[in-house]
Amino acid sequence: MKLLDIGEVAKRSGLQPSALRHYEDAGLISAVTRHGLRRQFDPQVLMQLKLIAMGKSAGFTLDEIAGMFGGDGLQLPRSAMHQRADDIDRQIRELTTLSILLRHVAQCRAPSHLECPTFRRLMELAGRRARRRARVKRRGRSPPAS
Repeated sequence: MKLLDIGEVAKRSGLQPSALRHYEDAGLISAVTRHGLRRQFDPQVLMQLKLIAMGKSAGFTLDEIAGMFGGDGLQLPRSAMHQRADDIDRQIRELTTLSILLRHVAQCRAPSHLECPTFRRLMELAGRRARRRARVKRRGRSPPAS
């Protein structure tokens, strides 16, 4: 098995060596040996880095991702995946509403946006969602699907 040194892993993954060292300190990856001062990694580390990138994109913290890399291999908690997917779906709905609002503002011919009934309805919807998120956050739960 040919090992990859930290420079090669950085080049292939697009990550800085400092990020790789940080991931190693966090327990996300591990060097198998050293060649002088340079860390050496199993080529499988490239797959782990892709999984880490996916987890970060999905909004998981590094601690949460580290917990998924158990001693028995990759363990993806299905309930956490469902919850994260629900959170992303909610964000998509909120961002879609925001996009509609911005497009309307850009195209509205009303003399003042505050005189526009569509703009006022969209503002009211955004305000209700913000209040709901604040209430749920105070209770320490994820907001319900809208």
